[in-house]
Amino acid sequence: MSSTVSVRDVRAALLARRELAFIDVRSEAAFAADHPLFAAQLPLDRIELEAPIRIPRRDTTVVLYGDEDQPAARGAGIFESLGYSEVSVLEGGLEAWRSAGLELFQDVNSYSKAFGELVESRRHTPSLTAEEVAALIERKADIAIVDARRFDEYHTMSIPTGTSVPGAELVLRVPAIAPDPNTTVIVNCAGRTRSIIGTQSLLNAGLPNRVVALRNGTIGWKLAGKALDAGQQRRPPEVSAKLVIEAKRRAREVAYRAGVRHLDVDQLNALGEDSARTLYRFDVRTPEEYDAGHLPGFRSAPGGQLVQEIDFFAPVRGARIVLSDALGARADMTASWLAQMAWDVYVVEGVPDGRGVTNDVPPLPARSAKGRYKRPYEGTDSPASATQAYLDWEYGLVEQLARDDSHGFFVI
Repeated sequence: MSSTVSVRDVRAALLARRELAFIDVRSEAAFAADHPLFAAQLPLDRIELEAPIRIPRRDTTVVLYGDEDQPAARGAGIFESLGYSEVSVLEGGLEAWRSAGLELFQDVNSYSKAFGELVESRRHTPSLTAEEVAALIERKADIAIVDARRFDEYHTMSIPTGTSVPGAELVLRVPAIAPDPNTTVIVNCAGRTRSIIGTQSLLNAGLPNRVVALRNGTIGWKLAGKALDAGQQRRPPEVSAKLVIEAKRRAREVAYRAGVRHLDVDQLNALGEDSARTLYRFDVRTPEEYDAGHLPGFRSAPGGQLVQEIDFFAPVRGARIVLSDALGARADMTASWLAQMAWDVYVVEGVPDGRGVTNDVPPLPARSAKGRYKRPYEGTDSPASATQAYLDWEYGLVEQLARDDSHGFFVI
């Protein structure tokens, strides 16, 4: 019989930033309906496949919950069979969290999205409506639209004239797309978070251009009755050595303001020898660069997606994170956001371009469609009522964060 832990003790661990993997063993669809802020979703049928990768230290404190105690207890048995030694079940399950009057959040990647809303509310990140951007496109104004999502999302549907520049690449590559400071840069994503973070990244880095977000992204574009492109392939041009150096300088200043620390490979190895702490190693470059060679033990996690999906990549709240990027700017910008999300984050220095190591980190097996939550911003067939409800939910996240009062986020 698995041991149990109280809601009070779990919340105390989160407030103290002690290492904790707070795991929801239900389906992603059930998780998206309601969950505590720092819970991570890992269903019963994926524990054996994902836990050794996502929760690498076997003596990590793991607390499981579901709608009832029984599924969580089954999950605890699976964890224990894999060699995890500090596993318990949340006493009373999700209902106990609710009964304690604590906040429950909806959707997926909810604390990253809540953080994005907090950034906009604190920094007043500028934006334009779909109608305003459409008018600029119509009159062929001096603008550059950059899509901060993954390339496959951009390829599925995109704003007319937009170029794919995934989030961590923006500070590095936008100066090559819009070299004239008089060009207005418009950042979009599917909804709000990645466009807010992308826009604010460029503003934090001090680019001379006017930079704005497309308000509500492709969701807002569709709600405004505007047509989306499909199958586009536009990517940014190559970046000169001069622009690489300038991007690194700008990003380093932002990272410094956020409290990011830097270490060399020897110091990284020493950090990895600390068996009492979980250490995540992420390579934030493009997947193509990663596949060509990377530092040993580093997993591919392109920076923009790492910020957006940090609960998936790093479910052990309170762990350390080290980022790698041969060009520098992408790791520093990504680290600046993770630091503001109260992560203990470092950037490794002295990384050569030709890393030589490949296939040393097993990929996570792909999930099936079973139990998957259909995001309101996916595809082109979501009803207007669902997309508007999704936006309304996002607008309320700042107030919900304030009620929860456990996040520890700050905004530079």
